[in-house]
Amino acid sequence: MTTQTDKFASSAKALSLWLDERLGIDALAKLARKKEVPVHRHEIWYYFGGMTLFLFTVQVATGILLLLYYRPSAENAFESVQYIVTEVQFGWLIRSIHSWSANLLIATLFIHMFSVYFMKAYRKPRELTWVTGVILLFIALFFGFSGYLLPWNKLAFFATKVGTDIAGVIPFVGDFMLKFLRGGEDVTGATLTRFFGFHVAVLPALTTALLVFHLIMVQKLGMSVPPSLEGKELKTMKFFPNFILRDLIGWILAIGVLAALSALFPWELGEKADPFASAPAGIRPEWYFLFAFQTLKLIPAKILIFDGEVIGVLAFAIGGLFWLLVPFLDKASSQGRKSPIFTVIGLIVVIFIAAMTVYGYFG
Repeated sequence: MTTQTDKFASSAKALSLWLDERLGIDALAKLARKKEVPVHRHEIWYYFGGMTLFLFTVQVATGILLLLYYRPSAENAFESVQYIVTEVQFGWLIRSIHSWSANLLIATLFIHMFSVYFMKAYRKPRELTWVTGVILLFIALFFGFSGYLLPWNKLAFFATKVGTDIAGVIPFVGDFMLKFLRGGEDVTGATLTRFFGFHVAVLPALTTALLVFHLIMVQKLGMSVPPSLEGKELKTMKFFPNFILRDLIGWILAIGVLAALSALFPWELGEKADPFASAPAGIRPEWYFLFAFQTLKLIPAKILIFDGEVIGVLAFAIGGLFWLLVPFLDKASSQGRKSPIFTVIGLIVVIFIAAMTVYGYFG
């Protein structure tokens, strides 16, 4: 027995050395043990980055399982999802977890982004960490938009038609954007196939590349502290195992929440899309697009001599560009000075998004 144990230990050590020579695992382990995380009253916001990463992992895992049965065509998409839900063992649960985790992922991304913003964690030298994070949020929103159509149900069909119509009003490039997204003039099976390609190939590749860069920057630069605490002597905790164990507790709770939501509120499939049917009354997009949708609805058809919808879309585009470039515009924070203007701008954005979302949902 002892001889077998010794042989196993020897083999495990040899494998560990072999992997370490090629992957540098020991160096990574030493880095994790060496890294420390600041402990202060705002530290809870640090955990949302890890939660977002965990939910993305859930998305990948459940998405691969759904991909085994899904058929990306107008003739078979709805029926394949119906088969997953009704015939495949635990298929309904996997689909519900995929859908609920997608929504929770976007929610945690928003929380993570705004916590970084208000803690001014984008200031020098973390500008690129912020830029990649905002781009990842935009990609996550497009993940949601492209995935919404894949069941090919009535609600998704008409919501996609409305969403791509909005892209079509962008000056100069609107017509190109409309045809690029739809694969033609109208929402058809070509649109479904194109969105499927975006959802399972293009967007995952972009996400992986940006996420790796984002995580490398976070590991290299460490956790930022708010300007009010910078320069003060703070307690710290070890990244491994202390911080990771707390992250793990959050992930286990997230699994419980996902399981409960999926069991109590399974994701509905609805009716199959019929391109010749009239649009259902009160159609609206998913909650994370609702603020933009409701704003565009409230804008007058004409503002002076300009089309109101065009002005609205351009305003959102300029706002997105401003948000992306915040680290380079907020020079005061980078120089260690207070920047109340950017704090107020952030509060206005949060209140605006929340108010328009609630108004769009209940209005």
